[in-house]
Amino acid sequence: MGGFFGAVSTRDVIADVFYGTDYHSHLGTRRGGMAAYADDIGLQRDIHNIQNSPFRTKFEHIFEEMHGNSAIGCISDTDPQPLLFRSKLGKYAISVTGLINNAEELIDKYLNEGGGHLSAMTGGRVNAVELVAAIINQFNTFEEGIGFVQEKIDGSATILILEEGGRIIAARDKLGRLPVLIGRDDDGYCVSFESFAADKLGYTLEKELGPGEIVEITPDGITQLAPPGEKMRICSFLWSYYGYSTASYEGVNVETMRCRNGMIMAEHDMEAGNAEGIDYVAGVPDSGTPHAIGYANRSHIPFARPFIKYTPTWSRSFTPAKQDERNKVAKMKQMPVHDLIKDKNLLFVDDSIVRGTQLRETVEFLYSNGAASVHMRSACPPIMYGCKYLNFSRATSDLELITRSTILELEGCEGFKHLEEYSDPSTERGQKLRRNICEKLHFESLEFQTIEGIIKAIGIEPEKLCTYCWNGKE
Repeated sequence: MGGFFGAVSTRDVIADVFYGTDYHSHLGTRRGGMAAYADDIGLQRDIHNIQNSPFRTKFEHIFEEMHGNSAIGCISDTDPQPLLFRSKLGKYAISVTGLINNAEELIDKYLNEGGGHLSAMTGGRVNAVELVAAIINQFNTFEEGIGFVQEKIDGSATILILEEGGRIIAARDKLGRLPVLIGRDDDGYCVSFESFAADKLGYTLEKELGPGEIVEITPDGITQLAPPGEKMRICSFLWSYYGYSTASYEGVNVETMRCRNGMIMAEHDMEAGNAEGIDYVAGVPDSGTPHAIGYANRSHIPFARPFIKYTPTWSRSFTPAKQDERNKVAKMKQMPVHDLIKDKNLLFVDDSIVRGTQLRETVEFLYSNGAASVHMRSACPPIMYGCKYLNFSRATSDLELITRSTILELEGCEGFKHLEEYSDPSTERGQKLRRNICEKLHFESLEFQTIEGIIKAIGIEPEKLCTYCWNGKE
């Protein structure tokens, strides 16, 4: 995934972009970067590795190193960015958030037909941001080049460009899988992924870009360079997991959606007579907690926190690069509340179940501290497909998904022809999937939210939501 924040103003905006970008730290863990423009020194750029230190600590000296009335910043889970370029379109900085699946095809086409060259990283791989810039540079205007990129890539690309001279060009990806909003204050404008970042910095919402829309932003106003398309497929997972609780997308707040989602899951369990005799409902922290609050409120089962995350030194469980190290960190920071665990029947709600590795560790931790039983609920449907638009699942293969690997064990490759049945708890295949995962992860019971349930919780038209990871529908 990744996040971004930019600002253009009549005043210096480095502080706004520093804090605005930092507010997107929950969206990525690999690279952070900022670029700025000032009339006296032109374009500036700074990039740091943030895998073991948060964005704020790596950029704490930025106020002495950089200044300008316009700037962009990004948190990236992929390549270093923003990058600086000099082309016939001028000098500019560019940041790209998304995923390009046909990069090799585009690279070959560019090299063979355009006669250009691209910098190679370790293993010969090309930075996707450089690839996007190289394609854009073949056109006479940024809007033409961005439009071409949006048509030709398989995946998604939300683009921020900071030109020499200070204007910002913002382009939402073709199908609007990620949000882009424009905020305004007395001195200028900001562009942000997360709505709360703009709000906390004193900007009021001016507009949200539509799918594929391209705008030019200066301190004097916003100019539309390309109109929005009619078709939108915003990522449903933003509400279930990736989005921050105070954020809103398409007018729907994340925290309230998660509470509604938990209530709907509780209603399903109550109708089916599931999870009787539960002592406490709890969330797998942090993003599972509001789902669990909604579940508890609707079921009238007390909400509790049987374990607390020790966050002063272990703030993010997925920071280490290796999975076994991430699991170790996750286990180290789980601090038990013994009175809420020993001899208790616990029902946990997690935002999702992807690989299941950390959940197994969590359940073993609970049983080792005396839990009588541990039931699990996933706040989203079974993940059957790795994300090919935003790469949120971090899976390099669909077989890394616990659903796929379990289906393979149960039925071999033949089972992949029946993914819809495996998703459905009312079918024999669906029941087998749940029983098998329970055995693997030591759950007393397991259920997933339905696609219909999560769409109801989000509350916008189903055709505007991307549900690819659950049902494979593009």
